Amino acid sequence: MNHTSAAAALDARIVHAIEQGLDDAAFDRLARDIFTYQLRENAPYGRWARSLGWHEGRLPQRWEEIPAIPSAAFKEAQLATFPAAQAALRFETSGTTRGRPGVHYVERSELYDASLLAGFRRFALPDGARLRYLSLVPDPDEVPGSSLGYMMRRVARTLGEEGGFYLHSGSLELDRFVAAAREAQAQSVAICLAGTAFAYVHLFDALRAAGIALRLPPGSRALETGGFKGRSREVGSTQLYAEFPALLGIPEDRVFAEYGMTELLSQHYDVILAEPRRALHGGRRVKSSPPWLRVLVIDPQTGMPAPLGSVGALRHVDLANRSSVVAIQTEDLGYAIDAARFVLLGRQPGAVLRGCSLDAEALAVLHAR
Repeated sequence: MNHTSAAAALDARIVHAIEQGLDDAAFDRLARDIFTYQLRENAPYGRWARSLGWHEGRLPQRWEEIPAIPSAAFKEAQLATFPAAQAALRFETSGTTRGRPGVHYVERSELYDASLLAGFRRFALPDGARLRYLSLVPDPDEVPGSSLGYMMRRVARTLGEEGGFYLHSGSLELDRFVAAAREAQAQSVAICLAGTAFAYVHLFDALRAAGIALRLPPGSRALETGGFKGRSREVGSTQLYAEFPALLGIPEDRVFAEYGMTELLSQHYDVILAEPRRALHGGRRVKSSPPWLRVLVIDPQTGMPAPLGSVGALRHVDLANRSSVVAIQTEDLGYAIDAARFVLLGRQPGAVLRGCSLDAEALAVLHAR
């Protein structure tokens, strides 16, 4: 089977899993088949996996054994199973290494679209609402490399109505945003706001300074996508979410967070809209994943899966990452509640997590020709 037919066959299986669901056994088979394909087709990842002892004669027997490449590797190599110049989508990370952003090359947009739309429906629209989307994220016309901008445009145009982007060249267009919000109020059209945490801080500061308090229609909600990285000011989520009722008229229990990253084509979400009775654990927001995306919590000292409730580094296995790398290791910390739910704790400053960083030997393998 050549590259084209192998990729098409895997994509068909993944889309079927996204649309129809899959059990643990089916996830295991598909994840391991994707790894076997990537071992052969993704040259840098294949070299790195072989350096760890994985090869065609020794393949993982469970999806948990698939070697997870550190997310920083996307800044060091073209991690693609196809010629990068042929990418349908090209998303850039926010951080840089030696002045370069990391890049996630996506061979076909259809697979990404299927994943992001199904996940959004599941966790953001459990009531089936068709909303107007006002976005405080990069406009994809201005920043085509923003996966978040692409996501919100696709969601708005497919699942509701696009109401515009109000962040340009890093600046909030307050007057345009307020006019759009007031129009929605007058028309009684429920809104979904989407923005980074820092964008919301900027919005709330601007609304207070202007003496404006909005009352968005019932059914409105707000998506928070993280995003204090590299900022001089940070506000805790409890403090941030308390601003939504006063300044926008959106109850705190209609504010939900997405946990995603450029290196993944699927997203985790707070369960507060889909499962409000299970929204909190120990006072912290609970997150869950769609069936085609799994999380492993890795013990920072041993590099092995941690017991339920124990804090470790989060590893993601995303079937939608067929054209890049299926397993990604991060330095984000959290703990698992059960097989489907977890709590994100953030990143421990200065932490050295075993197996999460790229050492000199790993870099040499990635850069080998």
